[in-house]
This record gives sequence, structure tokens and C-alpha cells, in this order.
Amino acid sequence: MPYTYPTTAPSRKHTATIASGASLSDAVAIQPTHTLAGILMPAAWDAADLTFQGSFDGTNYGDLYSDDGSEVTIPAAAGRIIPVGSSDLRAMPYLKIRSGTSTTPVAQTAARTITLVSHP
Repeated sequence: MPYTYPTTAPSRKHTATIASGASLSDAVAIQPTHTLAGILMPAAWDAADLTFQGSFDGTNYGDLYSDDGSEVTIPAAAGRIIPVGSSDLRAMPYLKIRSGTSTTPVAQTAARTITLVSHP
């Protein structure tokens, strides 16, 4: 008998765009009803890991660090689907995505659109 997936509220797709020559995306509102579950990287990506800025109000952003003092970093590459399990990311209602780290940002050579998936 085939597996039947449980019926729940639908997931949402959000897009964050890093402009050509930039390293930080525009802001994406994930909550109040959803939490970040995954990231779909674009097919073209100038090699760099992802780091983040977060905000509780959608206005004031700061670099996102975990409680151990390290910058929240996700290894990334072109075309990857990355599940997000970090509670550091799941707690943020608003996010900006950075190519590279806060101390060593990596400018993208073309506009890059990153897809975020959230679940209730």
C-alpha cells in the first residue's frame, strides 16, 4: 500500500535575491505562522557558504550568531537543497542571506535568487 502523506497546512516558498555585485539579500519574512525548513540554492552560485542577518521586527537586523558565539554558517553550493534544522535560524521571523561571512563577504557576479521553504 502506498504511503499517504499527512495533510497539514501547505508549505510556503519565499525568495531572497542577492543583487549582482552584492553579498547580502533583501529581507524575507518567514514567520509568524511558519518556520524555515529548507533552502534551495540557485543553479549558478559563486562559491561561498551562507551566513545570515536576523531581525525580530523586520527593521533592525544583526549578524546571526549561535549561543556558542560562532556565526551561524551553512555550507552551500550551486543547485543544492539544504534542510534547515538549526534552531538559530528557525527562531528568526525575518532573515537576510549573506554570501560568505560577516568578515569575508563574497560578492555574487550576477543576481542570485535563493528559494526558502517554510512550514507551519
